[in-house]
Parts: sequence; structure tokens; C-alpha cells
Amino acid sequence: MTDARSFAAHSPALAYPAGDATGAGAPEHGFADDFAAVLENTSVHRSTIGCVIPAYNEEESIADVIEALLGQTRVPDVIHVVVNNTSDNTVKIASEYSGPHEITTDLGDQFTEVFVHDIGKNPDKKVGALNYGYSLVEGYDYLLGVDGDTIADAKAVEYLETEAVSDSRIGGISAIYTIDDRPIKGVIAKFLTAGQRTQFAAFNLQNMLRGRNMAVLGGQFSIFSTNALREAMKQNHQNTPWVKDSEVEDSLLSLQIKSAGYLTKISPYARADVGGMTTLSGYDAQQVKWTYGAIELMWPGQRGDTKGQPFHPNLRLRWFENFGMLTNLFVRVAFLTLLAGSLSIGAFVFSPLWLIPPVIAMLLNLRIARTMKAVNRRDVLFAVLFFPAELFMWIRISHFVRSWTRFLSRKKVDNWAMQAKAERGGGLGHWAPMIVLIAVAVALAVIWVMVGPMVQSSILWIGWPIVGVVTVLQTLLMFSKLVRRHHGFKV
Repeated sequence: MTDARSFAAHSPALAYPAGDATGAGAPEHGFADDFAAVLENTSVHRSTIGCVIPAYNEEESIADVIEALLGQTRVPDVIHVVVNNTSDNTVKIASEYSGPHEITTDLGDQFTEVFVHDIGKNPDKKVGALNYGYSLVEGYDYLLGVDGDTIADAKAVEYLETEAVSDSRIGGISAIYTIDDRPIKGVIAKFLTAGQRTQFAAFNLQNMLRGRNMAVLGGQFSIFSTNALREAMKQNHQNTPWVKDSEVEDSLLSLQIKSAGYLTKISPYARADVGGMTTLSGYDAQQVKWTYGAIELMWPGQRGDTKGQPFHPNLRLRWFENFGMLTNLFVRVAFLTLLAGSLSIGAFVFSPLWLIPPVIAMLLNLRIARTMKAVNRRDVLFAVLFFPAELFMWIRISHFVRSWTRFLSRKKVDNWAMQAKAERGGGLGHWAPMIVLIAVAVALAVIWVMVGPMVQSSILWIGWPIVGVVTVLQTLLMFSKLVRRHHGFKV
């Protein structure tokens, strides 16, 4: 275990589920040939890279994370494991790798050193750990941020560095993320993992088709130009790159880097397996935190310490995502309500046309699954069986409703603490949307019985055409994404 002083002595010179309605822009042409040409000119250590791993209770994965970094074809020049608020053996396990390492790779002999820092109780949690790590590597050309449960492919760092060095306009590049589902056990865990793999694939593909412009440089495995970080800090009058009062510190930093005039990209080749959520409570807490934080960034002038930028390029996808979730919520609730009402008075007439939207959704999910580099049987079944993807969409809708409800209520909640609690198995908040939905259904049933036949007929006469029009438009959007060229991208 070391501190910043010991570092100074060793440092070198200075994919949507059913009904997704998000949008996407024009693809980047000729990227493969251009990038291949850049790779051919790769040389060892053209720049310096300092790696920072913020770690909180990562005893199960931290050894694999460090070993994956030491097994890279381009090994980071230094690796700092910054352990914070931990209550397990993360420090002990990580410390087994501390010290210098001489490694022979495909690119030649390389040297790195691993430092482990236990910063104890840290009120700023992951943000505090990241900023501590930045203070140790700010003299390097690049900062490589790696989560304590992310396992990178052997050439991930090489690919990220190669592209970053090739274009001085690039402020940061993210790897392609997915989840390794092979060690996952249990029905619920496997179901959630399949849904998250599809979610990652849709998100990655969407960014690929937008000229590989990445809206969010995820902290799981991204490389940042320290020049870009300094410029972002200067423009926003910050002493550190990451700020503690944002629920989505990576999204805010990506926005600031973009505003500073730099590009934020996703690599077409670098890949990493991230840690997924295997419980409903854990997944709910993570998604609510992310969505709530995104809403804060989207909403103009919401926070007093940052200007509202609702039309910032990095936030356009957020608006599309939220509008898509609102559309999904309306179509599903309205359809089920009108269906129940029609059946109650014997007025429902089945039309085969209603089968078109779910068929298009299944085909779209299948095509997204086929873009996965490591697609497997479970991914395909998740897409074509319809029910798993539809159930997963309802879960995502519940996160959307919970996030907006929490935001509009102005209730101050520590979403970081709630996520940590949920990951430990505590909390029942993820059941709240289902309880509310049941209560609303009961209330609507009572109201339906109370109104007369004339009002019931009027509601059905007005409601069905509205739902039909929205569904047609949503289906056309899904169809356009289904037939869109993917230009050979694999996510």
C-alpha cells in the first residue's frame, strides 16, 4: 500500500428492447480502412498512460481486473488502485500485485508499477477516488479509468491509445461494453443479464452509427486526454475533473469535454466486460440513479452550480431515450386499459394488424442481438421469445417512472447510498411501481363500472384511434431501425 509521495519517485517524465424509440444520426463512413491504417503505424509507448481503478468492495473481481491490465499488449505505465469505503478484502488482494512489473508483450518489453491506496472513509465515494487518482497521474498524457469489476480484452488499451494519439481533437474514447454471462447463475440473474446485454448492444450500436460519437464516456473502461481534462476543468472553474454533486459524474464530464471543443468517441475494436446487476433491487437502484442524474443534466437550469444545456449534443440522445420510454409507457398502459374496457362490454374485435408491432419489435431485437460479437443462444432466445424482452421493458419503464417521480418531487435522496444498499440486498423500492400500477388499475376499474354505457363507448371510440396512431408511428420508427445498414459494426 502506497501514497502519492511513493508514486512521485517512480513516475516517468512528464443494443433496445421491444418498443425502443430512440433516434440516431448518420454513420461514419470509411472508418475501418482509416483505423486499420492507424493501427499499422502503431509503435510502443508513443505516449504515457496512467491507469486509475476506483474500488469499493471489489474483492471478488479486483484480481482479475489487475491481471487483465498486466496482460495487455500495451500495458499502462502505472496502475493506481484507489480503494475507498471498503469493508472487505479488496486492499489485501490488490496489494498482492503492488510493485514493479516487467512484462514482455507483442509490442516488446514493457514496464509498469502497481500502487494500492486505501483512502479510507471517503464521503465523495467513487468521485473522490477518481479525483484522488487524477492527482497522481495528471502529469501523464492520458488517464485510463477502469472500474473495479471491468475485465478488458488483451488489446483494449492498445486500440484506445492508438486512436487517441492519431487525432489531437479526441478528448476521450470509450471501449465497447458488454457483460460476460457465462458465470451467471440463477433464473433472475440470467434474465437481467440478458436484458442488460441487449441494452448495452443497442446503446453501443446507436453511438457507432452516429459517427462513433459517444454521448457518455463510461467510467468502466475509457481513456481521457489529460489536456482535455484540464481544459474542461478550466472552463467550468473546477479543481477536479469529476464533481461530487452529480448522479452521473461520467455523463457530466463527457458533456464538459465536448463543450471544451474535444471529440468524445467510442472505439470500434476495444472491448471490455463490465459487472452487471444480478438482482432486481440492484438493477433498479443503478438505473434510477443514472436516469435521475441524466434528468438533472437535461433539465435547463436545474442545478445552481451548472448552466442548463438541454440541447447540448451529448444530451440529445437522453431526450430521445426519455421520450421513447414515455411513448412505451403510454402505448402499453393505454392498450391494456382499452382492451380490458372493450372486453368488459363485449366490444373488442381482434385484428391481425395488432400483431405487426410485436413482430417488428422481435425482429429488431434479433437484429440487435446478431450485432453482438459474442452473441449466444440466450441472447437470441431473449429476442425472439418476445415475453422476456417485453418484461424487461416493463422493468425499464418502472425505472423511468421512479426517476421522474423522484425528480419532480424535489425530494433529496442519496442515490449512491441507495444503490450500495440495494447491491447488498436491501431496499424494496423497486416494487413501488408495481404496487402503484395495481392501485391505478383497481381505480380505473371502479371508475369504469361507475360511468354509464354512453361514456364507456365514447372513451373507446376516442381512445383506440389515438393508441393506434401512436403505435403506427412507433412501429414505423422501429422498422426504419430494422432495415438500417449497420456497416459491419459488431458490438
